[in-house]
Amino acid sequence: MDITRPETSALDRTFRVSLILKGLDGVLEIIGGLLLLLVTPAQIGDLARFLTQHELAQDPRDFVANSLLHLTSNLSGSASLFGAVYLLLHGVVKIVLVWAVLKEKLWAYPWMIAFLLVFIAYQSYRISVAFSWGMVLLTAFDIFIVWITWREYRLRRAQRRLCSDNGHA
Repeated sequence: MDITRPETSALDRTFRVSLILKGLDGVLEIIGGLLLLLVTPAQIGDLARFLTQHELAQDPRDFVANSLLHLTSNLSGSASLFGAVYLLLHGVVKIVLVWAVLKEKLWAYPWMIAFLLVFIAYQSYRISVAFSWGMVLLTAFDIFIVWITWREYRLRRAQRRLCSDNGHA
């Protein structure tokens, strides 16, 4: 039994689009993790220098270019391995949970919420240590996804109860 909720269809679409964006983020994390496994820290530094040389020639104080160079110059083999494992695990978990939620597997909703809450806590810590508007926006997006996932979970669970109470499978 399909219960449509036309008054919330825009919110339902927003939920699906947000999940798809999270899934795509997971794919990018896996690609990034694989690249960190395949590319040495020195090669990453060389690439960063190549990508920023034009910008730094125009503006030697460019914040983004200098931040990128600083980040890549301090990259060690162990940090690169940690980053690769972190990105790979995070990306795989994210993709599995997004897929399961999109398939309306009820078990996945609480796991998605818990997964995001852990990262919201970590991101909040990172914001308190080194403020970043990007991290603030990512955290706000994750908070929104937690709320909308909780809302969708409650609706799906009620829907299943209604179907089972009415004798539908």
